[in-house]
Amino acid sequence: MLAPLIDRLCRVLSAVMVLFLALMVVMVFGNVVLRYGFNSGITVSEELSRWLFVWMTFLGALVALRSHHHLGTDTLVARLPVRGRKICLGFTHLLMLALCGLMFSGSLQQTKINMGSTSAVMEVSMAWFYGAGVFFSVFAFLFILEDFWRLVSGRLRENELVGVVESDDRPAGEATAGRKA
Repeated sequence: MLAPLIDRLCRVLSAVMVLFLALMVVMVFGNVVLRYGFNSGITVSEELSRWLFVWMTFLGALVALRSHHHLGTDTLVARLPVRGRKICLGFTHLLMLALCGLMFSGSLQQTKINMGSTSAVMEVSMAWFYGAGVFFSVFAFLFILEDFWRLVSGRLRENELVGVVESDDRPAGEATAGRKA
């Protein structure tokens, strides 16, 4: 089905994020050493680091969305009966799908508007920068749609009806109502 493919994509995105972070660290640290040690620097590294950070943020949001590690609160929803949790989860999925559509529309407009303009230092089309929003909204839509399909087809287990994962910071033994610690 679609789930194993999405999981593989998330593993690839995680590897790309590691690569981006490593590149950012090398470029920023290298620039600091060059500036303070040799009174010079590589101007491309500042702009490229900023672009990698933006892309890494969107990729991380996708991975967090898939693994349900995004921020959320389950105080009310966890206390609802199973039917109430299903209704709330379905509503939030529909709301998120609509928001993905809005983000896609806005990001696509920005990408098209900035297609002809180039960045100050790298002189690369700014469409690559704004394309991060397009990329995110398309894949987030697919991830959420797959989760929604699992909900409406009845393949979602009862312990998956709360759309967030409990915090690792929660003291041992303190469990949310209706969920096992």
